[in-house]
Amino acid sequence: MKERRDKINYYLDLAETVSQRGTCLRRKYGAVIVNNDEVVSTGYVGAPRGRKNCSDIGTCIRNELNIPRGERYELCRSVHAEANAIISAARSQMIGADMYLAGVDAESGDYIANSNSCAMCKRMIINAGIERVFVRDTKDEYRVIEVREWIENDESLNGTRGY
Repeated sequence: MKERRDKINYYLDLAETVSQRGTCLRRKYGAVIVNNDEVVSTGYVGAPRGRKNCSDIGTCIRNELNIPRGERYELCRSVHAEANAIISAARSQMIGADMYLAGVDAESGDYIANSNSCAMCKRMIINAGIERVFVRDTKDEYRVIEVREWIENDESLNGTRGY
């Protein structure tokens, strides 16, 4: 008898599937918000509705300018997976919820180990009322981040950039 997939990896698998819709030329992320064991919302990386995606125009300004990950997001054409998932849900559905986040390198398809939400997404996750973020590192390994840690350890106070 085949062993049943644990629930956390099940939701991370969903996030990974959602990431496949991403249009970023650098990284494909998917986010799934779950509350009381029910999927509330999903989101992936892509340009705002109606605008051309980087995958459509074939270029990434951040790549062209050699901007490291975690910096200068104002230049990016895309909305992050976390933000798109939050935009698509009512706050009442997100209070106390968990977010599942999976990312892969758009070129190699490798998992992005030790990734984290950017500073802007962290602020949105905090305000949405989400309690925990599960981040995939490998097909079966993940980290659990208690959102209250982002509140208590505010990296913006010490000038930390990136993620």
